[in-house]
Amino acid sequence: MSALIKRVAGSLVVLIVVLVLNFFLFRIMPGDPLVGIMDPRFSPEAKEQLAAQWGLDKPLAEQFVVYLREMLSFRFGLSMMTSVPVWDELKNRVPNTVALLLPALLLSAALGLWLGVKAALRRGSRVERLVLLSGAVSFSFPSFFVQLLLLLCFAYVWPIFPLRGTTSIPPPEGPAAFFDYLWHLALPLFSLVILSFGGWALYIRNMMVKALGEDYVLMARARGLSRRRVVWNHAFRSILPPVVTIFLLSLPGVVSGAVITETVFSLNGAGRFLLEATNSHDYPSAGAAFFLLALLTVSCNLLADLIYVLVDPRVRREGAR
Repeated sequence: MSALIKRVAGSLVVLIVVLVLNFFLFRIMPGDPLVGIMDPRFSPEAKEQLAAQWGLDKPLAEQFVVYLREMLSFRFGLSMMTSVPVWDELKNRVPNTVALLLPALLLSAALGLWLGVKAALRRGSRVERLVLLSGAVSFSFPSFFVQLLLLLCFAYVWPIFPLRGTTSIPPPEGPAAFFDYLWHLALPLFSLVILSFGGWALYIRNMMVKALGEDYVLMARARGLSRRRVVWNHAFRSILPPVVTIFLLSLPGVVSGAVITETVFSLNGAGRFLLEATNSHDYPSAGAAFFLLALLTVSCNLLADLIYVLVDPRVRREGAR
């Protein structure tokens, strides 16, 4: 229990540091946040009124207090780009990001796990060499290069998938709207899977090779247990804790990768919104996006620690002692 309290306290310290850095880093960046929302013909008096409207004329300490109140209450204020509450902007965009990233993470992890186990069981075969080659290639190429290449081939040269957006224009109605939505997400989803499965395959293969050579696996084989039971109940179960940990810790990285994917495919998601807010010096929107990303990272770290205790009995026994 004391270890859990220490980790929660450490996570709160991390969030406090992120909140402070979010406020000051955006304000020391070069550029004027009012340039993107004001007409160049505005008079200095109009610019002062606009700064007062967004609270930029107040002392820095007072701005910081307002910023903390907005962040901790999850109101986040108004977006300087759209004059719409940041929370409403995120509510409209986050479902698109989740619909893209969650299936991509699950499919890439499942495909990489299956290929990694197959490669470990067939050492020296063509299957292992193919998995190692495809995994290395998948893991090596920059994501934006692969996505632009897929967009060029399957949306421009062969127009199988749409070039941009999350819906057609004009948007269809009824059940056709759902299938149109899936059609727009298919190519981005496919790109994320082929970019991510290689790392999983190589990681699982290496851990399974080591686990299959352990004494307890050899003892299970000597007892006459079936190959399926030896592989999944003994070898794979022993590598399950790090697999679960890596899965949870990869969630924040996948969300960060949404910035590139949503920008390349022009998707109306939270990642693209984060990039636009940062480029426009939209303090409320960028601060909210980075704060939520930090909150997701810290939550996944804590959840990984808790689940590690559940799936690894050795940790529970050590904690009991």
